[in-house]
Amino acid sequence: MKKLNGIQLKHRKNTENSSTVEFPVPAKVKIPMSMHMGAPCTPLVKAGDTVKVGQKIGDSDAAFSAPIHSGVSGTVKAITEYRNAMGAVCKAIEIETDGKQEISDEVRPPVINTKEEFIKAVRESGAVGLGGAGFPTHIKMNPKTEIDTLVLNGAECEPYITADYREMIEHPDDVIGGIRLVKEKLGIKWAKLAIEANKPEAIKNFTEMAAKDDTIDIVTLPSSYPQGAEKVIIYNSTDRIVKEGELPSDEGVIVMNISTIAFLYRYSKTGMPLVTRRLTVDGNAVGEPKNISTVIGTSFHELLDFCKTDIDSLRKVIAGGPMMGMSVPDIEMPVVKTSNALLAFKSYDERKTSSCIRCGRCVNVCPLGLMPAEIDKAYRIKDIDDLKKLKVMLCMNCGSCTYVCPANRKLAETNQLAKSLIPRK
Repeated sequence: MKKLNGIQLKHRKNTENSSTVEFPVPAKVKIPMSMHMGAPCTPLVKAGDTVKVGQKIGDSDAAFSAPIHSGVSGTVKAITEYRNAMGAVCKAIEIETDGKQEISDEVRPPVINTKEEFIKAVRESGAVGLGGAGFPTHIKMNPKTEIDTLVLNGAECEPYITADYREMIEHPDDVIGGIRLVKEKLGIKWAKLAIEANKPEAIKNFTEMAAKDDTIDIVTLPSSYPQGAEKVIIYNSTDRIVKEGELPSDEGVIVMNISTIAFLYRYSKTGMPLVTRRLTVDGNAVGEPKNISTVIGTSFHELLDFCKTDIDSLRKVIAGGPMMGMSVPDIEMPVVKTSNALLAFKSYDERKTSSCIRCGRCVNVCPLGLMPAEIDKAYRIKDIDDLKKLKVMLCMNCGSCTYVCPANRKLAETNQLAKSLIPRK
């Protein structure tokens, strides 16, 4: 089967053999009420209230949303305004921890006998896509079309990040348990666990674990970027094409991140909602790169200090990977549900942009066969009809075009601006 185009990146998986370290409970946390796609939550607590671990502290009546829980016990000190890296503003709950980590009475294993009870339980868990997109998991699991294949994203193709890899190495039983749970409750026949070839130990382990289950297929993907992108991993593991305007479910597929599926299995056994995250902390300003598990709401500053980062030398901090991550404007910002990496650099390339030389490299590497240089031209003259013909809405912002451009043009960024010109249905 032909694989989609991509680029070769230095893996820089410095922490792949670094076991996850538990970060101590911080003295205070700040928990934003918007850390997923969809409607923000409304705080369910007020200043002065006592909260416990696993207690629901934010929720919304909107269908496209997910509740938020506390990962600490302590006292709510304030409800404040919070601005995220995208500039969006929401409420945030600031909690002073008491160090007791008392578990809320709300935490109990869910009763799951039917598909409807399962989807309700997934919502109550607060689960969202942990690969970075933050799509509410209960919405993904309740499509209008029939699903026959579950694709598990174990690619983790961006440099530096090893959080999902450590999930696969440290908790393989939870991953397999989660796959079987979702298949059973949603009536899905097949599962494909897709892992990049640069993770041989994980491939070997899961191949052995699934040897007697012919409904679970371990798929080895070439080590190239962006293997983990949704449309790419679907095509490269199932040979199915998700067309423009379609969702994966329209092609009979659901894609889930490795960490999400493992979390759901643990939630089904314990009832503890999504209150912690594993992050890879790395970069040339970090003295001791690590994989860290911490409660949601912990400040980035504390994690950087914990990894002996030279704070005074910082030139660039990125939440996520270097290709699709977001620049962090303030290291006091908190860990959120979608956090999977924190990269800190004391130096980085600031390259000057020059004129397009029409070399075609951007076209050659685009996984979806787009023409970024032509999109750039159409965007600059605001030709919406041409942008539609050029299929700009298919762009997934992987950044491959920007990466290979010898003129250092910000093609991926322009693609996103161009998409904003096209009216949404």
